[in-house]
Amino acid sequence: MHCEDMVFDPDIAPRTPEGCEECLAEGQRYVHLRICVECGHVGCCDSSPARHATEHFKQTGHPVMRSYENGERWLWCYVHEVVGHSKPVR
Repeated sequence: MHCEDMVFDPDIAPRTPEGCEECLAEGQRYVHLRICVECGHVGCCDSSPARHATEHFKQTGHPVMRSYENGERWLWCYVHEVVGHSKPVR
């Protein structure tokens, strides 16, 4: 399935390159990181206790995030529930 939401700036700057924005502020731990391709919000994955990347989508409606893990290239669209690919993030 094609996803029209997966058009974005591949060089979007992370707002908190050192980790999940909310987990860092709250002193929580996370498993893996995701970055919103619309605004650069860095959030933790759904395997993390707080699931901040998904919560960011629910609060903002920003539909696409990508992995913020070294060497990973995949994207996820929450609206269409499809995976896409981009260049590695770091």
